[in-house]
Amino acid sequence: MKRLMMMALALFVMATTFAQQALWGGSQIVSPEIHDDHTVTFRLRAPKAVKVEVAGDFLYDAPGKARLKEGEGGVWEYTTPEPLVSELYNYSFIVDGQRMNDPSNVAMVRDVASVTNLFIIPGDPGDLYSVNDVPHGTVARRWYDSPTLKEQRRITIYTPPGYENSKQTYPVFYLLHGSGGDEEAWIALGRTARIMDNLIAQGKAKPMIVVMPNGHTQNAAAPGESDRDYLPAMGGGARQAVASMEDSFGDILKFVESNYRVKKDKANRAVAGLSMGGMHAAAISARYPKTFDYVGVFSAPPIATLMRRDNADAPRATEEFVKKLQAQQKNGFNLYWIACGDTDFLYQSVIDSMKRMDEIGFNYTYHESGEGHIWKNWRIYLSEFAPMLFR
Repeated sequence: MKRLMMMALALFVMATTFAQQALWGGSQIVSPEIHDDHTVTFRLRAPKAVKVEVAGDFLYDAPGKARLKEGEGGVWEYTTPEPLVSELYNYSFIVDGQRMNDPSNVAMVRDVASVTNLFIIPGDPGDLYSVNDVPHGTVARRWYDSPTLKEQRRITIYTPPGYENSKQTYPVFYLLHGSGGDEEAWIALGRTARIMDNLIAQGKAKPMIVVMPNGHTQNAAAPGESDRDYLPAMGGGARQAVASMEDSFGDILKFVESNYRVKKDKANRAVAGLSMGGMHAAAISARYPKTFDYVGVFSAPPIATLMRRDNADAPRATEEFVKKLQAQQKNGFNLYWIACGDTDFLYQSVIDSMKRMDEIGFNYTYHESGEGHIWKNWRIYLSEFAPMLFR
């Protein structure tokens, strides 16, 4: 028994020592190291590895991987041959065919089921996505009751700097994620809190509350945040949805306007979203034509039924939605902003939607960027859309 106790104590000391080394710099590996010229060095200690690669969106050329070279002490290293432009980048290592995260970098983010490391190259727009010495807002994860969906649901809400210590009321911006996201997507991948803090501090955006719900009505919350276990997937869920996002959106409005100091008129409400969330924003604003003065549709066709080219019911559904757009136009709004990348797989559906909107004289503003269906574009769209709100 005494021997077992001594062995247990030794294991405890070893584990504690290891933990302390991890906490207080036992590892001397710096990765990624961003140099003054904006080249970046990645390092990984893997003395028994045969092949080490780094994969990430900073590698523009196919196959999107670069090989590290082994150096002293089994430390593998790779430095980008050219400086990287200012942006937020994701990456991971591949060691002998097995993908892994960088143990020297605690900055990680989840996109659907993939967890990767991230780093930011300073400048424009990287500084906008970074934590700077400016007043900060508060990010809260709340639960609200949805009678329509017959459950409690999780929601992320950003309140601007000074909200807690003031008595003023604020405009509200409802920001919706895509089919691979949840209530964590915009705050994590979209860097919403950083973007809003910095835009407000620069005087480019008005202080506002940003509401980021879970748009999958079959899921109450992000994976691991509810009592229903499921694997994250594109549009996947843990149960059959009992109502649509458009049907249940009134529950979100009621919760926000009952629990936060908000302005409750059309001129002080905005709704926008990316991909699936962009289609939700178009559908919700058309369903509630007297509710939103600002609408943003990012990387999505506002007339979603135009995507169903092989569906015999699509023409009828399209014309029904067009009638809603005509009512929305008649009721009036301040801004209807559509943005899409020129290589986005939904690009043609967006163009087709705008052609149909032109036919009925629907007023919109279109912004076309480069590249495709990626968070790089959606962060930029948010940083361009938010300053136009509530002016």
